Amino acid sequence: MEFEKGGVWRNWVGNQYCVPQFRASPSSEAELSEAVAQAAAQSLPVRVAGSGHSFTPVVGTSGLLLSLENLAGIRSVDKAARQVTVAAGTRINAVGKALKAEGLSLVNQGDIDSQAVAGAFTTGTHGTGLKLGNLASSIAGMRIVTADGSVMVIDGSDPDLLHAAQVSIGTLGAISELTLNVTDSYNLHERLWRDDFETCMERHDELAAQHRHFGFFWCPVPESRHLYCLADTSDAPWSTTRKDADICEMKVMDITDAPPMTSAFETIAYSSDVYPIEYVPNFVELEYAVPLEHGKDSIRAVRELMLTRHTNCIYPIEYRFTAGDPAWLSPFHRQDSITLSVSGGPGIDYWAFLRDTDAILRRYGARPHWGKMHFLDRDDVTALYPRADDFRKLRRDLDPQGRFLNDHLRPLVG
Repeated sequence: MEFEKGGVWRNWVGNQYCVPQFRASPSSEAELSEAVAQAAAQSLPVRVAGSGHSFTPVVGTSGLLLSLENLAGIRSVDKAARQVTVAAGTRINAVGKALKAEGLSLVNQGDIDSQAVAGAFTTGTHGTGLKLGNLASSIAGMRIVTADGSVMVIDGSDPDLLHAAQVSIGTLGAISELTLNVTDSYNLHERLWRDDFETCMERHDELAAQHRHFGFFWCPVPESRHLYCLADTSDAPWSTTRKDADICEMKVMDITDAPPMTSAFETIAYSSDVYPIEYVPNFVELEYAVPLEHGKDSIRAVRELMLTRHTNCIYPIEYRFTAGDPAWLSPFHRQDSITLSVSGGPGIDYWAFLRDTDAILRRYGARPHWGKMHFLDRDDVTALYPRADDFRKLRRDLDPQGRFLNDHLRPLVG
């Protein structure tokens, strides 16, 4: 296929950009294979942009930048097997709409639904739920265009290959299609309220165990809530505090048979209509998965950091739960975890804050979401991921020239 001239590409918040030599937007797997083969013939590196929701330089390339926005849509639905096959560029919200019409639902979902499925799932994106895995854990199969333009089919018959590909950050090739395990359609009952930080910590284990989904935002100052467009829960009937600062904005979601309803602090609706939150792209985020047993200690330490040393860093901490999974590079590899995220905003130098947060979370053996800011090097990856060298060998076997690597990924998995 014919390549377009590159130009400047930027991610959704504008903290990452690259200037590729060429761009292409294939609309079929055949065109995607042709584009990758042409890039190989010209010795061009290749990356796929997805929807640009990563904060890290995972997309950057000086060669061929692929967009899969035209390679989108539902390929098939198997209601008996509870599986759906989707093209890689399909947005999560489009998958939700299609599943709703078929009487099905995603098993879990994050709080942004405008990402492309392939990019979101294979960078370690997750929702919250003590017994629920990340999005990649629902991947049952994939089709990947490898460095020579050929198509590798992953159907789960080789579990190691599937677990290597589930979280692979686009380094094994360009994904053309994914098959996802889904579940019967369900409604969620979402409830919001406000608690003191210490009350939240006291109820931490109880709330995680009693509810399908539990998570919260800790807000150091009154402005924190507005920065993430959070609902004002000060008047919620079950709030235990009237404070505006140093409080936790709490949320639980549970499956219900009750009819749809919406009030100020409660909603009952189809699953994929409840999960998303509206975000203004005015922040840069770091998020690590901390072993579950260290969750409360880790948030106490980062909270103290924000209250004493970095008092200008006022974005909320987001705190969620995710079950362990077998994917080789998953942040949750064989490890039930909490995820703790912090953000820096425009107009301040937030690097010292992110590095200090990184230093704290390293003490607990935390692993990053690959699409969010982190400070890992090759030795860190080797130490934190038991299958890291196995992944690197597989990647080299599939792409010996490192065509799907870039300057950010090469030191980590090259």
